[in-house]
Amino acid sequence: MIRCRGYADSGQAFPIYITVVAGLLFVAFAFFAVGQAAVKRNEAQTAADAAALAAAQETRDELADLWALAVLDPTKWLGIFQGEGGSDQCDRAVELAAMNDASARCVFDGSLSYRVEAATNKPIGESVVPGTAGKRAHADAVAVIEPLCDFVLPGQTPPGNTLPTLKCDDDVDWVLDPADLTDLPGPEDLFDVHLADG
Repeated sequence: MIRCRGYADSGQAFPIYITVVAGLLFVAFAFFAVGQAAVKRNEAQTAADAAALAAAQETRDELADLWALAVLDPTKWLGIFQGEGGSDQCDRAVELAAMNDASARCVFDGSLSYRVEAATNKPIGESVVPGTAGKRAHADAVAVIEPLCDFVLPGQTPPGNTLPTLKCDDDVDWVLDPADLTDLPGPEDLFDVHLADG
């Protein structure tokens, strides 16, 4: 009788064991699904960040080139440092997003910032969480171009200087000689490009 009761107890425990194992497997798959979503979200954010920065760097380089061309006409400097003349480089953002296996929508504010909305090309995939199979991860990024230099406007320059001195970050002064313009500041000296809060 005792042995039979033991078998009966074992028979009652088996369904409980199956239920517990099934519950643990469901929790494990749920955590896996969350992990999948997090990975895709990171991929989308990487694509958005890279795309926004690439577009902003293209515009920064363009503005630096415009400044170099206008270096002998300081009346044009302020406009260039405010973003005048920089063209929309959203095509570059879309290109970079594609290289990161994502699609992108880009908006240029016309001066010194880009906003990019990126979505992964591949969906999150099948999981125990309903409705995730066809979902794509999305992320936004904003990149800004920040002028790094100040200068004294023409007419207020110290005697002997025909071009304003550029006073840039890190306490770097660029004293420009109109007769020798071989050593001009580069794009990274004139402008900083960084991500900003959306």
